[in-house]
Amino acid sequence: MASYDVVIIGGGPGGYVAAIRAHQLGLKTALVEKEALGGVCLNWGCIPTKALLRNAEVIRLLGEGKTFGFAFDASSLTIDYAVAQKRSRQVSSRLVKGVQFLMKKNEIDVIEGTGVIKSPTQVTVGDQTLATRNIIIATGARPRSIPGVTIDGQLIISSREALEVTQLPKDLIVIGAGAIGVEFASVWNAYGLNVTVVEMLPNVLPLEDRDIGVELEKSLKKQKIQVRTGTRVEKVETSGGKVALTVSKDGATETLSADKALMAIGVAPNSEGIGLEAVGVKAERGYVQIDDRMQTNVPGIYAIGDVTGKLALAHVASAQGLIATEAIAGRQTEKLNYAKMPRCVYCHPEVASVGLTEAQAREKGYDVRLGQFPFRANGKALGMDDYEGFVKVVSESKYNEVLGVHIIGPHVTELIAGPTGMLHLEATLEELARTVHPHPTLSEAVMEAAHVAMGEAIHI
Repeated sequence: MASYDVVIIGGGPGGYVAAIRAHQLGLKTALVEKEALGGVCLNWGCIPTKALLRNAEVIRLLGEGKTFGFAFDASSLTIDYAVAQKRSRQVSSRLVKGVQFLMKKNEIDVIEGTGVIKSPTQVTVGDQTLATRNIIIATGARPRSIPGVTIDGQLIISSREALEVTQLPKDLIVIGAGAIGVEFASVWNAYGLNVTVVEMLPNVLPLEDRDIGVELEKSLKKQKIQVRTGTRVEKVETSGGKVALTVSKDGATETLSADKALMAIGVAPNSEGIGLEAVGVKAERGYVQIDDRMQTNVPGIYAIGDVTGKLALAHVASAQGLIATEAIAGRQTEKLNYAKMPRCVYCHPEVASVGLTEAQAREKGYDVRLGQFPFRANGKALGMDDYEGFVKVVSESKYNEVLGVHIIGPHVTELIAGPTGMLHLEATLEELARTVHPHPTLSEAVMEAAHVAMGEAIHI
């Protein structure tokens, strides 16, 4: 029987990062993965979708030839989605190979199969038993569906099947206007599909600041994407190679038809069949319950990533993985503030945020101060001819502490790291505004929004 200091079940961005850190801390480590190293993120999520979004970005740019002084003859430009899909798989494959190399470099035993917890000190993988002093559950999550609706992988697809499509249909309905839904809508719209997005809540990106959702909805409609917010899906049927959705809004119902429907309403935890009940690990609605050091109610068993239900983001899983392994090694750990984790959506235009929304700040009783600065007044954005959107800073008036930063516009997913650091350090409006930002850059808009919140607007 092989013996380890820690056995990690799941090789996604939480699991493999935890494994590397465990090796650095001198812990003998095994990583159990039933399908592919890198998990959903590298294989069927974050990475391949970003490759497709880059292709979509190039196509949009080609459509703006008149602005930039170039033109194509109708017969000289061909757009092949199959090539874009193939490139996305190549990007994923390259990164997965990189993770495989890191496992070998860090002397981590990678064991293929499904890990099942038999006791706090034993994990089985098939007919193999692993003895261990500690266990980290990093099994992630999977796409969920509307009750009574089966994702068949053909007409009703999840994000995974969406990434396998090589020939696009003519019409497609996206159910759910969260990050996954609007990202795929952006890709398919760029390739000329008739896309309809249906969202039950009042705004697209309903978890983001309302002003961001309103602005994004305007932009999506401008791009000829049909957006149905405040609309509930009552029934989904398939017939004759088509999908029909019965939807309702304000008491009225109608039927929407398309070649395919993407189910993008969220995820469900992969916590079944891994032995939680046998060892008494506490879970609520399938999500494994953890403390600030990622430990479950059972000593020696930890959990990280989407299966914990804290925040289904790859970078959060990685951060949790570092804390779990450091806790196992007896190190002091820092408590994660999930409200201050950056959130990014890579649609067109991009969305990025960190901290409290305006509504959340008001609900918590803060005397809120706001500052908003448009990219239309930013020199770099104008030079790029990409100036849609704005930066919104949410702060409180007692200490002028910055509570949240919400951005929609060009390349904003690259801008949010700075504000994230400022919130982590509990920075004030003055500190953000007086931090000199390079010119001309998009990042200046963050500084300018802080000036606005202070009542000292410079460039508007």
